[in-house]
Amino acid sequence: MNASNLQTPIEYLKGIGPQKAEVLKKEFDVFVCQDLLNIFPNRYVDKSTYRKISELKDASAEVQIVGKITGIRYVTQKKGKRLVADFIDETGQIELVWFRAYKWILEKLKTNVAYVVFGKINYYNGTFSIAHPDIELLEKHKNKGRIPLQPVYPSSDKLTRKGVTNTLLMKSIHQLLTVSKSVFVENLPQSICEDLKLMNRAEAMRNVHFPQSLDHLGKAQFRFKFEEFFFIQLRLIRQKLVHQKKIKGYTFSKVGTYFNDFYKNGLTFELTDAQKRVLREIRKDVGSNAQMNRLLQGDVGSGKTIVGFMSMLMAIDNGFQACLMAPTGILAQQHFEGISELCEKLDLKVAILTGATKTKRRREIHADLLSGDLHLLIGTHALIEDKVKFKNLGLAIIDEQHRFGVKQRSKLWRKNDLPPHVLVMTATPIPRTLAMSLYGDLDISVIDELPPGRKTVKTVHRYDSNRLRVFQFIRDEIEKGRQIYIVYPLIEESSNFDYKDLMDGYESISRDFPMPKYQTSIVHGKMKPEDKAYEMQRFVEGKTHIMVATTVIEVGVNVPNASVMIIESAERFGLSQLHQLRGRVGRGAEQSYCILMTGKKLGEDARTRMQTMTQTSDGFKLSEVDLKLRGPGDLMGTQQSGVLDLKIADLVKDNQILKTARSYAQHIVKNDPGFEHPEHRALISTYNQLSKGKTIWNYIS
Repeated sequence: MNASNLQTPIEYLKGIGPQKAEVLKKEFDVFVCQDLLNIFPNRYVDKSTYRKISELKDASAEVQIVGKITGIRYVTQKKGKRLVADFIDETGQIELVWFRAYKWILEKLKTNVAYVVFGKINYYNGTFSIAHPDIELLEKHKNKGRIPLQPVYPSSDKLTRKGVTNTLLMKSIHQLLTVSKSVFVENLPQSICEDLKLMNRAEAMRNVHFPQSLDHLGKAQFRFKFEEFFFIQLRLIRQKLVHQKKIKGYTFSKVGTYFNDFYKNGLTFELTDAQKRVLREIRKDVGSNAQMNRLLQGDVGSGKTIVGFMSMLMAIDNGFQACLMAPTGILAQQHFEGISELCEKLDLKVAILTGATKTKRRREIHADLLSGDLHLLIGTHALIEDKVKFKNLGLAIIDEQHRFGVKQRSKLWRKNDLPPHVLVMTATPIPRTLAMSLYGDLDISVIDELPPGRKTVKTVHRYDSNRLRVFQFIRDEIEKGRQIYIVYPLIEESSNFDYKDLMDGYESISRDFPMPKYQTSIVHGKMKPEDKAYEMQRFVEGKTHIMVATTVIEVGVNVPNASVMIIESAERFGLSQLHQLRGRVGRGAEQSYCILMTGKKLGEDARTRMQTMTQTSDGFKLSEVDLKLRGPGDLMGTQQSGVLDLKIADLVKDNQILKTARSYAQHIVKNDPGFEHPEHRALISTYNQLSKGKTIWNYIS
């Protein structure tokens, strides 16, 4: 097979065929032979040593044993039957067990013939067994070359059912590597390879699949991890540079009357140093002729909204309009109320546009936008409707940006001849390594300090058995004039189990806190928007003492008088979500509390989350722990996870490699953005494929 044969459809590879090829395409995106080489092993097993049966101790350890089958039988079980073979060596006996494909297995098994078996041992009822072992005749085993560290590839039930086993993948990949020794063209500049002493690509490809030693494996993995991060960073950094050079924005040439008047007379508190720093960064961006594309990260309560508002004043001072888009009507309404208050003294006109806005009011807003009479527009997805046209939109702020798709955001950009400056805000702290990989094409600002005088929310973990004491605590807080949130998990809007959970909780609270002494609101995803808004408003106005809700209140509800957040089944939430919910309290002058309620039985990860929540209120520290526990895909949700479909690198374990790769990518883009230097031409092919939305491993050769 020559180099071009690596682009041969996978079904033509010996041992694969149409059926196996079909499942490989669906499960692994393997279409051509080249793609198969880019399935990197999950782990490796040491097949250099052999164990005696009498030495077996640890259940779940993987072992390799030489022995003979002395008997074979079927054992009936609740569903069907299993095939069991008695396997002995000179020191003892174990059982080999097959739960499926046993007719095919039975035809191949021979008694009193020497075999080598390999697999994970189980211990049950005083007997060791291995389920579905790798089994090979000793004679055949001796005659072929040994691979001491054998690769174990990712798998799935569909692959196994179609016969795509680990052994088949090993054989197929070994076959490809044997016939394609010279096709792995170097795609990194020679200076980087020499600087980092990187293993060459052909050698790295052989050793990542079939390592000669642990040292060779480490070098091969480092090479491909660096390569994966390097090309992702190269694309993001170059994208950012192209954006800055090609996408022109409106120049806000001055800081004018509105901004200065508000700064001197409108602020009722001193801005933190972090807020001032971020405003300077935004001022610098909008003062250039390039479009601002900035992400503003700030923990719950750090004062992002006031920074956003003052950025809007920069736009208005320069004759432009501004808008703020929020993910929910509740959050949009809250922004509107807060910003309206600030605008009154400045004589600025602001409006709100959501799905609930009546037709007559919509027409008025549309007309005022086009005439330029309306300075600021707050709203939801309604802002991106085609009918909404601005006279001159200069700044678009997107709150909790991860809740909007890329297409939704880009619709805002097309409201003008030139795109408006864009500021995206999030109260979900993103670990630095994740931000580098997801948002490396954005400028990132961080508000990393809370306003002075804000009290830390006291967080405690309580078991269900402590519920009566928790209820007494609620009564005491209500006596002091405080309000309480009680939040139930909601995994899916349509989940009957979660809905029942919530309703049972509501009935329980209503019994323990009866009317008329106590008033309780309930809010969940199955309610009509107007009913939800009504219940929320009652709580905001202090007409109800307790708000029983699902996570619809996670983002944006601001009730300074609410001092207690009780999170039921807290083990079912991620750290980021727990932190967001905790941020709903602690907004007033009084001491606030967050109580995490769980059952006694907790897994290791859940226990870690509870401990972390009680030990720190730093959102960035929490996000680092969350990243380690859940991984980037879960952390960012389905909208973002595709961006980080990493094949071999790991954001948590390999963050140092990521930083190294980013610094080399920055150096190249800064000094040779067009990749015109002869040494940089090697990377153009891989870079171009990645820019088309492919992962870099689709075109590794």
